[in-house]
Amino acid sequence: MDPAKRTMSLARRLGVLRPRDLEAHGVARTYLARLCAQGQLRQIGRGLYVPADAEQSADSNLAAVGKRFPAGVVCLLSALRVHGLTTQAPFEAWIALPRQARVPKSAGLPIRVVRMVPRSLEAGVEKKTVDGVQVSVFDVEKTVADCFRFRSRIGLDVALEAMREYLRRPRRNLEKLLRYAGVVRVQKAIRPYLEAML
Repeated sequence: MDPAKRTMSLARRLGVLRPRDLEAHGVARTYLARLCAQGQLRQIGRGLYVPADAEQSADSNLAAVGKRFPAGVVCLLSALRVHGLTTQAPFEAWIALPRQARVPKSAGLPIRVVRMVPRSLEAGVEKKTVDGVQVSVFDVEKTVADCFRFRSRIGLDVALEAMREYLRRPRRNLEKLLRYAGVVRVQKAIRPYLEAML
């Protein structure tokens, strides 16, 4: 298979293609620029490429962020959107990183970084596929608990909306929600709202 076809095949398989992905398959990076000039690839951020005809979802930014920052976990407003718990459509992708981690250069991607301690960063992480890219996202209960933990940053109204939408779900796990509330130290803050809404 010629290098251009191999590049396009990789782009379709991976969802978002980086130059290092080509090097691992013995293809020169110059094919990225050539395929962009021919209109076969589209650059969505520095060093991030997708097939030009690929359907992009409303969460395409999350796929690019997941590829650029594999150690990050999608959180707060972005995780609410992934789980269908909000009417908000955040412009920035919210990602959680360890407190000591260097703030990554976003390379043209709109991101909002939230710092978390390891115990909180490791709790409730699940993998979701967004536009063909595996992205780490906090699960529903951890996301709701985090909304109360970071209510000063996102607004109490957003946290309450997330709680209301979560409680409407038939498959909710209140024990798990309260366990995560303990992990992020918001059990006392969350309980009164939880009791009032049940």
